Amino acid sequence: MFAVIRTGGKQYKVAKDDVISVEKLAVEPGAAVEFTEVLMIGEGADVATGTPLLGGASVNATVVEQTRAAKIIVFKKKRRHNYRRKKGHRQNLTVLRINEIRGSNGPRREEGATDGA
Repeated sequence: MFAVIRTGGKQYKVAKDDVISVEKLAVEPGAAVEFTEVLMIGEGADVATGTPLLGGASVNATVVEQTRAAKIIVFKKKRRHNYRRKKGHRQNLTVLRINEIRGSNGPRREEGATDGA
């Protein structure tokens, strides 16, 4: 089962137990995060899409850590004018582990999962 969520102006395709890096969220490591902006949920040939969002669908995740991306170099130059500017940038990121994907009709059980009864 997978879902497409929107956060930080970007879209991410996620599945259960995936670890993803998203734009920085103001949440402490170990805290739970719920994404309600779910664009699509699918399992095999079954796909449900929203217009643009799926009502009642959500994705739950746990914050693993707050980190920073690799440094990128921003270099500007105008030839023959002795104009050179060099700057570096590191984007702040939040690393998430996806715990559960809930469809609009509640949580879906994985194939072969038992309730322990």
